[in-house]
Amino acid sequence: MNRSELVAALADRAEVTRKDADAVLAAFAEIVGDIVSKGDEKVTIPGFLTFERTHRAARTARNPQTGEPIQIPAGYSVKVSAGSKLKEAAKGK
Repeated sequence: MNRSELVAALADRAEVTRKDADAVLAAFAEIVGDIVSKGDEKVTIPGFLTFERTHRAARTARNPQTGEPIQIPAGYSVKVSAGSKLKEAAKGK
């Protein structure tokens, strides 16, 4: 499912216009991005998803073409965890 299909499904399910559904989806993505970029709290939708920023330590890796070691600096990543209801849906229940 791509974004336009998701917007259409949201509009149909919530009985709103596609423009309104797209605005809500864009606002949701922006809010989650803002909170995760700050890194001081998680965004949790109970039973569905949790978004949080994690710290990745500096490490040594290998260039797959040459095999020579390269240094990867420390940085941040995003962890997305599925909630219990989403896990049950994935099992087909």
